[in-house]
Amino acid sequence: MAQIKIYGLKSNFDRSKEMISKGIHRAIISALNYPVEKKFHRFIALEKDDFFYPDDRSQNYIIIEISMFAGRSVQTKKSLIMNLYTEIAKAAGIDAEDIEITIFETPKENWGIRGVPANELRLNYQVEV
Repeated sequence: MAQIKIYGLKSNFDRSKEMISKGIHRAIISALNYPVEKKFHRFIALEKDDFFYPDDRSQNYIIIEISMFAGRSVQTKKSLIMNLYTEIAKAAGIDAEDIEITIFETPKENWGIRGVPANELRLNYQVEV
């Protein structure tokens, strides 16, 4: 499971959130061997006076927070990060300098999905990759 929040300027998202989402989804599928039908993206669109970022970033600057089950290897997480940079650049034209990524991992028993703790779910994908 991977839940993804993307923060950025509303003016940027109005024209690019669909493309950003496509890039993120391609990166997740590739790096995590994730099923295509699993897509959980939430865009948090902020007005200019609600989103402060360094002067060396452009108006395309986004922050990506990924919450996912614990269990992926360090190499898999590095691949995910690099795939995100590549796929978002291809899909939406956002440079790596304007993308910051944080991965939050929690054990399955800390998730509730479809009425049960996630450690009791049967998944159609492998977490330990």
